[in-house]
Amino acid sequence: MNLPLTEIDRTHLQSTIRLASENVAAGGGPFGALLVDASGEVVATGQNRVTRDSDPTAHAEVVALRGAGARLGDFDLSGLTLYSSCEPCPMCMASALWARVDRVVYAADRHDAARGGFDDLEFYELFARDRDTWETSVLAGPVEDRTTPFDAWRSKTDRIDY
Repeated sequence: MNLPLTEIDRTHLQSTIRLASENVAAGGGPFGALLVDASGEVVATGQNRVTRDSDPTAHAEVVALRGAGARLGDFDLSGLTLYSSCEPCPMCMASALWARVDRVVYAADRHDAARGGFDDLEFYELFARDRDTWETSVLAGPVEDRTTPFDAWRSKTDRIDY
C-alpha cells in the first residue's frame, strides 16, 4: 500500500540522504537510515559500516535497528518507522519485518542502487528464482536430531517469544 508522503516523511528522508552523503565523504557506503517514533523523535540513526567494520551485515538499516533495540531495551520495534535513503535490500527488509516496525519509507529504489553499482536488485531477483539456479549452493541437511533445538524451545516455559 502506497500512501502519499507527508512533509514529516520528506523531512526524515532528507535526513537519511544527508547521513548517506556524509558517510560517503567519510569513506563509507552511500546509505543512511533513521528509526522514528510516533511523536517524530529520532530513536536511532544508521550509516553503512560494511567496509569500515569489515561487517557484511552492517547496512545502514541494520545499524539503526541495532541502535534502536539497544536504546529501547527491546527487540520489538513496533510503533517505529524505518526511513532509509534507499529501498532496503532483502536482508534489511527482512530485519525490519523481524523488528516489527510499523512502516518502511525510502527515497531511492533498487534500480537506483543497481545504477550506483550495488546488488540490491540482483538479490531481489535471485530470491524470486528457484534455488537450483543460484551460484551459491544452498543445501538442506535433514539430519535425525534437526528439530531438537525447537523441541527445547517449545518446552521452555520462561522463553521470550519473538
